[in-house]
Amino acid sequence: MPERKRVAVLADSDTRWKWGALTARRLVPDHQLTGFLLRGRATPTARQLGEVGVRADRLSEVTCAEFLAEIERERYDVVVLALVGGAVQAVLHGARALWPAPARRPVLVTGYVGVVYEKLADGLLLRHGADLVLANSRHDAQRFRAVYEGVGADAAAVTETALPFLGGAPYEPAGSRAHTVVFAVQPSVPDSRADRAYLLERAAGHARLHPDREVLIKLRSKPGEHTTHLEEQPYQRLAERLPGGLPANCRLVYGNMGEVLDGTDLLVTVSSTAALESLHRSIPTAILTDLGIREALGNHHFLGSGCLASWDQIDSGLLPTGDPVWLAAQGVLPAPDAVPAPGGDPVPGADPAPGTDAYAVARAKVAGLLSAARLPSPAPYYTRTTAPGYLPGILARHHLAPDGTLLPGAVRPAAGESRLRRRLRAHLREAARGAYRHGVQRVAPVIRRLGEL
Repeated sequence: MPERKRVAVLADSDTRWKWGALTARRLVPDHQLTGFLLRGRATPTARQLGEVGVRADRLSEVTCAEFLAEIERERYDVVVLALVGGAVQAVLHGARALWPAPARRPVLVTGYVGVVYEKLADGLLLRHGADLVLANSRHDAQRFRAVYEGVGADAAAVTETALPFLGGAPYEPAGSRAHTVVFAVQPSVPDSRADRAYLLERAAGHARLHPDREVLIKLRSKPGEHTTHLEEQPYQRLAERLPGGLPANCRLVYGNMGEVLDGTDLLVTVSSTAALESLHRSIPTAILTDLGIREALGNHHFLGSGCLASWDQIDSGLLPTGDPVWLAAQGVLPAPDAVPAPGGDPVPGADPAPGTDAYAVARAKVAGLLSAARLPSPAPYYTRTTAPGYLPGILARHHLAPDGTLLPGAVRPAAGESRLRRRLRAHLREAARGAYRHGVQRVAPVIRRLGEL
């Protein structure tokens, strides 16, 4: 029986953990999953992780430097970086410092958690250097390659896939149950209190206009919790100030989005990735135009989808359906020339569209890289030559030197380490720095290594 592959996922928020863990399932069906949460503003709580519903064999919280020390010390076959662009770049340069020459190292995979509608060039170039940069659709894959080729960077890592959490049972009309409208809110879109209060009032107004319907305000987090984006005006607080309060058939809900969609007859949102999950299941989906169609809102991404609508139109009974051509281009539904699914059991936790396997090419690439005796050192586009005024600052935020090596004190002492041992380590590191300053080059590395034991 072949040995299970060891996969590590490093994520910095609840949604990116969901993307990373489900991507790992798609890429390496039979694996042992070790999860790492990057310590920071958006580190998910236990409640948020439970709502995501994707478990790891082991899960711990780390800094970027601690994660690099982990993948140097432990043998991982694949590492999935489910992070913002700057953190991805830091790990890639850290990996380059760990393996400066061809070596037996983990396959490095990254990508985007949802709709890519802003910071396209910046985000992509910060992800360059991974072995696979996953694109969630053919449309995205073409854009990604164009960015890399536009700066003369290798675009071979770009690989077309689909969002790993697309799945669930196809939509069936309500029948005897109450018609349910779900307003999927977003932490930062729109960002102003007035705009968010307006959308909440319209959702409540729809419930009053249709007392036979259930209107659910699907929330991302509780006050005090954080997600990928900051939420400065939580809908919970806006609901408390709503004149007259929410009607009886309108309420705030939490929970796994897939489970919420199981009972949804119309999804309404500004630009949430939940719209793609809904469209994949053929649930009527409305992308709101009330506040305009603007890049800042992200709803411009849905031009041509057939789903753009206002609350006035929804109040009048409109149930938008997605355009098949647009859906195929966005990887939501299979294109006519999609890759046929291989025989055998389905990927655990995955639910690809019937007759297709959006991850077949990516899985084959990973298998090919795993079979290689050695992999070349990661080669990010950004270096001290191409971006001398940008890269060092990104790396410094993650306690890395401009060459990707760990800065002194970047890795915290192991749990349970004695105070005496910590002080000894610190003195030895200082002795190493002093040896370098005074030109004692041969003894300095020995002292430094002792300080790292």
